[in-house]
Amino acid sequence: MSAVLSMYEASVPVFLRALSNLRHSLAKGEAHALAQGYEPAVLLESRLYPDMLPLVRQVQIAADTAKFAPARLAGVESPRFEDVESTFAELYARLDAVSDYLRTFDEAALEGSEARTVTLSTRTRGDMTFDGRSYLFGFALPNLFFHVATSHAILRHNGVPLGKRDYLGE
Repeated sequence: MSAVLSMYEASVPVFLRALSNLRHSLAKGEAHALAQGYEPAVLLESRLYPDMLPLVRQVQIAADTAKFAPARLAGVESPRFEDVESTFAELYARLDAVSDYLRTFDEAALEGSEARTVTLSTRTRGDMTFDGRSYLFGFALPNLFFHVATSHAILRHNGVPLGKRDYLGE
């Protein structure tokens, strides 16, 4: 490991860990629902407040953020998903597919990406343009952690016995 934090080190391993911890929390949620005698899919449509997205969308967006970030930094296209997951098994498969995709990146793929121009087209803010470093630290990482933390909070709000260690991982 170099003395200077590389764009790879600041992204891919961080995304992999966050998705792994999210998968773990989802598994605890599914197990909790089954132990309590209700259909686990109920959790997937749960939300913290009526105007917030449900758990299933939080997970989809976390996965999208994790896959789009290194692709944008490397200047390549990422895989697309249809956002049709409606079961825990389908969400696990999505998280696994994104994790497998993230493992295709290495240091060389993101070398020099701190200066790469990244432009996002958003529904609410129009085009947003960043240099790679600003995109990673000011948009991608905060967005990932927002959706992972919100997923954790939705599960916890619904009685799933999760704690900080589940969010942070062991």
